[in-house]
Amino acid sequence: MDSQTTVPATSGAFSAGMRLPQTVRVSGLDHFFGEGELRKQALYNNNLDVRRGEIVIMTGPSGSGKTTLLTLIGTLRTVTAGSLQVLGHELCGAERDMIVCLRRELGFIFQAHNLFESLTAFQNVNMAAELAGLDRRVAAARIEALLTRLGLGQRIHYKPQSLSGGQKQRVAIARGLVHKPKLILADEPTAALDEQSGREVVTLFQELAREEGCTIIMVTHDNRILDVADRIVNMVDGHIKSDVAVRETSVICEFLKGFPLFADLTPNTLAEVADQMMVHEAEAGQELIRQGDPGDLFYLIRDGSVDVLVADGATSKKVAELGQGQYFGEAALITDEPRNATIRAREKSVFYALGKEDFRRVLETSATFEEELRQALFRRQ
Repeated sequence: MDSQTTVPATSGAFSAGMRLPQTVRVSGLDHFFGEGELRKQALYNNNLDVRRGEIVIMTGPSGSGKTTLLTLIGTLRTVTAGSLQVLGHELCGAERDMIVCLRRELGFIFQAHNLFESLTAFQNVNMAAELAGLDRRVAAARIEALLTRLGLGQRIHYKPQSLSGGQKQRVAIARGLVHKPKLILADEPTAALDEQSGREVVTLFQELAREEGCTIIMVTHDNRILDVADRIVNMVDGHIKSDVAVRETSVICEFLKGFPLFADLTPNTLAEVADQMMVHEAEAGQELIRQGDPGDLFYLIRDGSVDVLVADGATSKKVAELGQGQYFGEAALITDEPRNATIRAREKSVFYALGKEDFRRVLETSATFEEELRQALFRRQ
């Protein structure tokens, strides 16, 4: 197959739009703490692309490296090994003046709210507005709107000593958002909040991502807010173990569940299958499969349509047309025989593809899968 584009189907690159600009690019990133004999590695060869307008939630056990990665992205630690680009700027070896300018484009929200006790809620938030150079009147209106939206309308002029822990955290959230940053970095932003307040915060994050193209990276153990994530990145022992585009995984699983072949697989197994699939794009007239070739991929049609052609002497005869949600390519994988038809894109199309070995592992997962597949193949004859 002459595919022009091949990327992991659930990695976020496709579902978030491969042509959207990147906000963060992490490549081969390592990080160490300490010197000499006390030197300890905290991050190992991590790679991650985050695109404009995405909400990315980072999960993993304590000590897995989530906060370390977040603070490196936020320029709060120095990048010394690998590459880390934020808003188009390389941080490894970056000069201090560039980092100072870049920080004006970032919004920081940390579990330790670090408010100035001598200032009111309004004044604490206004400090961030002044550092960003916002017009005083514009800033005042935005501060009042943010604090009111976060349930602090009656406490705008209260000092931290008169606020609860959750209220202080909401002031810190407003402080991180007031200057309309391009990238928000949040470490446990809802940990001190009740369910209603936490939901209001993440709803606000969703609006910023959708309406202003703001990118949001959150470290959290709060399972109540996982539903807002475009992608979930899981870290274990300094490694990014998985990076899954939630919506794209859901789309693939919905496709798979519609087929008798996959109907008895559990949601966890379906998600694992989705994680193994790749995205392929093809132009109109491009052949994905040639009759007589060995089979190596199973395909789901994400968008577009294909013709199924079977050789009839010197010519080919069209025997079927397949569209969105339908699949092809499974026969050669189960029988180990050459492709029995040619598949040609009718228009520019997008496909999910699963490799032969991964496809065979699915066969082994379900006791009835192979029998169902054989019956489906028989019905196609």
